[in-house]
Amino acid sequence: MRVRAAVLFLGLFFLPCSKGIFADGLSSGEGLSFSGAARRALAASDELGGEYAMQAIREGTWMLGRRAWLPRLTLGASEDDRLAENGADSFVKNYSVSLDQLVWDGGKLLIGRRLERMDLALSGTRLERMAEDIADSALAAYRELLYTRAVLAIRAAAVESLARQRALIEREVELGIALPSDLAGADITLEENRIELEGLEIDLAETEKRFAEILGLEELPPLGETIDTGRKTALPSASRARSMTEAKNPDLAEERHLIARKQGELEYASLSWMPTVRVTGSFGLSGRRYPLTRQTWSVGINVDFSSPWISGALGGSAGRELPYDTTARVQGSMNPLPDPASGMTKRQAELSLSLERRKYILALERLGRSAEQGVEKCRMADRKRELAEEGRELAGERYRLAELRRELGQLTRVELMEERIEYSQKEIAAVEAAMTLLAAERELEKLMGLGPGELSLFAKAEMKGGGS
Repeated sequence: MRVRAAVLFLGLFFLPCSKGIFADGLSSGEGLSFSGAARRALAASDELGGEYAMQAIREGTWMLGRRAWLPRLTLGASEDDRLAENGADSFVKNYSVSLDQLVWDGGKLLIGRRLERMDLALSGTRLERMAEDIADSALAAYRELLYTRAVLAIRAAAVESLARQRALIEREVELGIALPSDLAGADITLEENRIELEGLEIDLAETEKRFAEILGLEELPPLGETIDTGRKTALPSASRARSMTEAKNPDLAEERHLIARKQGELEYASLSWMPTVRVTGSFGLSGRRYPLTRQTWSVGINVDFSSPWISGALGGSAGRELPYDTTARVQGSMNPLPDPASGMTKRQAELSLSLERRKYILALERLGRSAEQGVEKCRMADRKRELAEEGRELAGERYRLAELRRELGQLTRVELMEERIEYSQKEIAAVEAAMTLLAAERELEKLMGLGPGELSLFAKAEMKGGGS
C-alpha cells in the first residue's frame, strides 16, 4: 500500500509534464501506434487526472489514519474567578495534561483499517476500469479513422478509374463508335460515386477532429498503424484464455475486492460486542497565584462495551493531590436494550457475503465462457477476413478479365465501370472484415485483462510454452 501511494503521489505531480514528454505515443521515426494513442488519451484526460489526484489524497488520508493507534494528548487551561459579597474572593487557575491510550478493542480498529484499505483497493480497481474505458474510446476512434481513410482511398481510386473511362466514352461518342446514352449512363455513375466520395471526405474530417479531441491535440500526428487485410490472427487456446480471464479480468477483480470487503464487514460485526479498554492518565497544576503550588495526578482504566442488548461503561482511577491527599474513583453506567435492531447486523453481513460469493461464481462462469466464445469469435472473424480477402482477389482478377474483354470488344465501357465499382466494394468488404477482426481481438483482450495489441504476444508466448 505504501508503494502504491507513492506511485499515485508521483503520478499526481508528473502527469502534467508527461503530457508533453512521455505521453505523445510516438517513437523516433514512427507514427502514432495503438498503444501510443491509448497512452496519449489517458494523459489528455483531465477527468482521469482528477480521479488520480483524488485517489492519491485518499491514500494519504488512510496513511494519516495511523494516528488512531497513538495516545490522545489533551492540554487544558482554565481560570475560575469569583467575587463574593460576603466572604473572600476566589481566583483559581488550572492547567492540565491528560493522555488517553487505546489498549484493546477486540480488533475492531484493525478491521476498520482493513476495510478502509479494501475501499482504497476497490476505488483503485474502478480507476483502472475508467482508464481502460478512456483507452478503448481512443482505440475505437483510431480504428474508425483507419477504416474511413482506407475506404476513402478505395473510393477515390475507383472515381479516378471511372473518370478515365468516362473520358474515353466521351471520345468514342465523338468518333461515333459509342452511343450518347452510354455517356449519359457513365455521367450518372461517375456523379453518384463522386457524391459518395465527398460524403466520405466529410466523415473523415469529423473523425479526425473527434480523434484529435480524444488525444488532446490540435492536429493529428502521422499514424503508425495500417489496416492489413492479409494479417492472420494469433490466438491462445480456449482453456488458456479462460484461465487468464479468471485471473486477470477487471470485473472479476472487482468482485474479489467486494467479497473481501464483505468478509471484513462480517468479521467487524462479529466483534462489535467486544469491550474497548483504554488507559488514562492526567497531571494538573492549580493555585490562586503564580507559581502554582497545588499538584494533582491520576491514572485509570476505562472499559466500554456495547451490544444490541446492553451497553455501558466501567472505569476506575487513583491518584494523589500533593502533598497530602490520595484520591480514588470508581464509576459505572449501564443502558439495557440500547438498540435491539442492530442484533440483525451480523445476519445481514452473512447474507450479503453469501450473495457476493454467488455473484462471483456466476460472473466467473459467465466471463470464462465469454472468453472461450471470444476465441472462437476471433477465429470466425479471421476466417471471414480470409474469405473477404479471397473475394477481393477474385474481384480483382475479374476486373482485369473485364479489361481484357473490353479490349476485345466483348464488353462496353459502361459495363467495365460497373465491374470497377464491384471491385471497389469487394475491397471495402475486405477492409471491413479486417476491422471486425481487430474489434473482436480487442474485446478478447479486455476480457483477459490484456492491453492493446498484447493478445498476439500472449498467444505466441503460449506456443513457445512460456505463456503466463
